Amino acid sequence: MATLTPRSLRTRARILDAALDLFERQGYDATTVAQVAAAAGVTQMTFFRHFPTKDSVLVSDPYDPLLARAVAAQPRDLGPVERVRRGLLAALGTIEPVEDATAERRVRLVAAHPALRAAVAAATADTERAITDALVADGVPRFDAAVAAAACLGACTAALLAMPDLLDRPDPTDRGADPTDGGRHLGAVVTRALALLGESS
Repeated sequence: MATLTPRSLRTRARILDAALDLFERQGYDATTVAQVAAAAGVTQMTFFRHFPTKDSVLVSDPYDPLLARAVAAQPRDLGPVERVRRGLLAALGTIEPVEDATAERRVRLVAAHPALRAAVAAATADTERAITDALVADGVPRFDAAVAAAACLGACTAALLAMPDLLDRPDPTDRGADPTDGGRHLGAVVTRALALLGESS
C-alpha cells in the first residue's frame, strides 16, 4: 500500500471517486480494475499500490498505523476496551474529513453485495491485528488486547453498515439519527457506537 502522504491521499481519493462512479453507473461486478484506473487517469500499477484488489476500494483504508498509534497513546491506567475506544475517537478527527464524503456510497454498495461482507471482515481483521499488537507492545495481555480491539471495531462496523437504514428509514424518536445535528455522518455514527461501549464499561 502507498505511504500515507497528502499526495498519496489525493491519488487514493481520485481512484476511489472514479471507482464509485463506475460501480454505481454500470455495477460493481461489471466494472474492471482497468476501467477504474483509466477513469482515474492512473496506471493499473498505481491502482494496485493503493488498493490491492477491486473489493478493497470499498472496504479498506490506509489508517491502521494511525489507529494503532492513537490507541497506544491513551493512558496506560485505562482498561484495554477504554484505551481502544478513546484511541479510535481521537483518530476520527483525522480520518473523518477524508472519508465522510464517500462513506455512505461505499456502505450502500457493500450492503447491496453480500459477497463483499467477507472482504469487510478481512479488512477489519487487519485493523484488529494492528491495534492488538500496539496494546501487546505496551504490556497488555494479548487475549485482553484482542478482545478489546474486536469489540470496538465490531461496534464501528455494525454502525457503518447501519448507515443506509438511518438515511432511508429515519426514526423521528431517535435524536442520534437527526440529520440537523449530523447524526448520520461517518463521524457521528462511529462516535455514537463507541459511546454505547463507554456506557456499558
